[in-house]
Amino acid sequence: MFKKILIANRGEIACRVIKTARRMGIQTVAVYSDADAQAPFVKMADEAVHIGPSPAAESYLLADKIIAACKATGAEAVHPGYGFLSERTSFAEALAKENIAFIGPPPGAIAAMGDKIESKKLAKAAGVNVVPGYVGVIEDTEHAVTISNEIGYPVMMKASAGGGGKGMRLAWSETDVREGFEATRREGLNSFGDDRVFIEKFIENPRHIEIQILGDKHGTILYLNERECSIQRRHQKVVEEAPSPFVSPEMRKAMGEQCVALARAVDYHSAGTVELIVSGADPTGQSFYFLEMNTRLQVEHPVTEAITGIDLVEQMIRVAYGEKLEMTQDDVKIEGWAIENRVYAEDPYRGFLPSTGRLIRYNPPVDGWSDDGSANGRRGIDGIRVDDGVYEGGQVSMFYDPMIAKLVTWGETRDEAADKQIAALDAFEIEGLGHNIDFVSAIMQHERFRSGELTTGFIAEEYPEGFHGAPASAELKVKLVAVAGFIAAARSDRARRVDGQLAMPLDPPGEWTVTLDKEAYTVVVEEDTILVNDVEVDMELEYTPGDRFIDADIDGEPITMKLGVTRTGFTMTTRGAIHKLDCLPTRVAQYARHMIEKIPPDLSKFLICPMPGLLVSLNVGEGDKVEAGQPLAVIEAMKMENILRAEKSGTVKALNAKAGDSLAVDAIILELE
Repeated sequence: MFKKILIANRGEIACRVIKTARRMGIQTVAVYSDADAQAPFVKMADEAVHIGPSPAAESYLLADKIIAACKATGAEAVHPGYGFLSERTSFAEALAKENIAFIGPPPGAIAAMGDKIESKKLAKAAGVNVVPGYVGVIEDTEHAVTISNEIGYPVMMKASAGGGGKGMRLAWSETDVREGFEATRREGLNSFGDDRVFIEKFIENPRHIEIQILGDKHGTILYLNERECSIQRRHQKVVEEAPSPFVSPEMRKAMGEQCVALARAVDYHSAGTVELIVSGADPTGQSFYFLEMNTRLQVEHPVTEAITGIDLVEQMIRVAYGEKLEMTQDDVKIEGWAIENRVYAEDPYRGFLPSTGRLIRYNPPVDGWSDDGSANGRRGIDGIRVDDGVYEGGQVSMFYDPMIAKLVTWGETRDEAADKQIAALDAFEIEGLGHNIDFVSAIMQHERFRSGELTTGFIAEEYPEGFHGAPASAELKVKLVAVAGFIAAARSDRARRVDGQLAMPLDPPGEWTVTLDKEAYTVVVEEDTILVNDVEVDMELEYTPGDRFIDADIDGEPITMKLGVTRTGFTMTTRGAIHKLDCLPTRVAQYARHMIEKIPPDLSKFLICPMPGLLVSLNVGEGDKVEAGQPLAVIEAMKMENILRAEKSGTVKALNAKAGDSLAVDAIILELE
């Protein structure tokens, strides 16, 4: 076995690989940029090599620096993780020339699957279902129109070298093709240096299902069942689960055997994933089609590990060393259900804008996953697993992907796994930047998610006006109100015990008026009883002033909530939303209607930076007239550019920033008059 391997990646996946390598008795080498100098993966590895400045293009994407680090440390092999150099043929070839093993597939397979047009041709030749379409060279717009008419609308136009949702346009008519074909070509050229476009039938009610492949260098290739990845935002996965609620055993077998045939056609070994688009409108389950093959480990691999008990990273290392797989297809089982939510540094309450900054508090619901080598251990602690690469006090950088952690839960059933997600998300503490915990919790509770009726349009269809928090049921509101009344009484009781007060200590108020969502509730707190609107609530909880989290059992159901104190009450974050409760003694509450409402200031004359980021360009100068909707500036954060537009017409009065500036959230870029 290898004595030392280098991980050409960062963050949670670097930590993930290091943990398994350590269990296998293999020493590890980390490489890191300036931004990651204090990162957990750097400290976790046996050795660490600095490879450059923070931008990935100057560090993690430089193959020569990775190879130099291997030579300097004596690393015999490289695990690329995902992203960065993981699917770059030239990197695998360069390692081979230096006699350094690549813990991944052969360069030929990477090259064959990296081109969307060529991979579709290979898939078709291997007997894999492909979406009806045209995979040859499309000469011009008229040619595109002819092809689209032959396929039948709707069609999808895609840049051949595209990825991450770029270079894709949906056409419902000939007019759409005429308007969008050239734009698709330009996007492909500008983003990927390749203007080739292919056109295929658009699958209605599409589900995104993928098959995990694992092969060795001795001719054995297995499929490790499927993952459902239909819940996506802007073509980026948000929730993944295994198995899929849509896939039958017959469908699984047909999919798996076709994907194995494709892998065999390119002499594949190591872990890989074949992505399929499946028509949810076809109840027979026969309408599944090849989309692409990812020749690397997937972000969502832990859900497959949880249901099969197979450590994919360990198998990748063993395959790279030349060992045979010790399992057969019959050994691959499905035990229970696993769901993964990606916890991102993005603010769903502000249009999912990227959020960077310091993690003032970071407390996951359980300790970070540790590899004990057991199948059950791959499911985490009591079915809850956290894969992360951050730490409290650390920075979430603008230079890399916004992922903070992966939360994986396992249960005997799908509902159990989803319920564990909700409970774990309630107990997940992150402060200092925006995050999507409430959003993914809302998805876990959503009736449509629970039914399993998923498509890739789920988020756009269910949250067309954006996310404003999960709706609270009447039962949940009563629980929140009861907790608020109890805590208010406890805080009042503590306040009355302060020494040196002028009068004799007064009894704390026993009757409170709690307002939630503009509805007032009367809460009576007695020694052994809590009443909400004269109905007794059975509640058990412990509270000490200063507690940030409350664990309660209310009417026989456990609930965890994050507590914040406001001037007139509390905020309680639980079950996918931030709930604001005003809490006043009933004798005082009657006067609240006389309070003057504070009107927020008009900020429409300012262009305000919505997130921490780099001001890439400023499109106007002082004295320029602008119209509502006009692009004024471009902010780059988390590898994405965001266009800021004028909210109203006006004239630029003053500029407060210039191109190249690093801006904080809510920084004023310019002022209009």
